[in-house]
Amino acid sequence: MSDEDYVFDEDSGEWMPASELAAKIAAQGTVEVRDAVGNLLADGDQVTLIKDLEVKGAGQTLKRGTLIKSIRLTGDAQEIDCRFDGIKGLVLRAEFVKKR
Repeated sequence: MSDEDYVFDEDSGEWMPASELAAKIAAQGTVEVRDAVGNLLADGDQVTLIKDLEVKGAGQTLKRGTLIKSIRLTGDAQEIDCRFDGIKGLVLRAEFVKKR
């Protein structure tokens, strides 16, 4: 038996090692962002648009198949932040992109 301290987890109603509870709490803070086909996205990934999108305020349409490089996750499960030529502060919905 280990010498590790056990703590009571109120969510599950069980006693568990402190390190396990700390890992569980840390995992709750992360958000999984998935593309249109269910692939897990991460910072720095390249994505392709699966639909033509009109960019509000830019007067420009991004065509289907456009490659977006180096995305950043925003902390929201459905939004990704990215850059594209001539458009600053572009935020796309994850449901309109596919991981490359």
